Amino acid sequence: MADVNDRDTGRTSDESTKRNADWTGHDEYWRDNYGERPYAHADRAYEYYQPAYKYGHESAFFYGGRAWDNEVENDLERGWDQARGDSNCTWTEVKDAVRDAYERSRSTAFAA
Repeated sequence: MADVNDRDTGRTSDESTKRNADWTGHDEYWRDNYGERPYAHADRAYEYYQPAYKYGHESAFFYGGRAWDNEVENDLERGWDQARGDSNCTWTEVKDAVRDAYERSRSTAFAA
């Protein structure tokens, strides 16, 4: 996946920035709720999943609210190695968290 911030979605830069800038609220939500998710392992702290949640959140804007499908998933899988930063999580370990955050951000930001 290309850099999330480089995609031209047809929105003004200010509009995209406002939506992307709200990671703090999403970060707080996931920090409080990740432990209840079916894919979360009890022996893994929030920081294990945080890069995946942020990637899913940002990707929802990159794709302009497009529904999750095989093409989106495959693209995000290819981009995970770059997006994960210092994390050592594999795509298989975090893809459900990425999708969870993608769907949450998509439904809250693009609901009409």
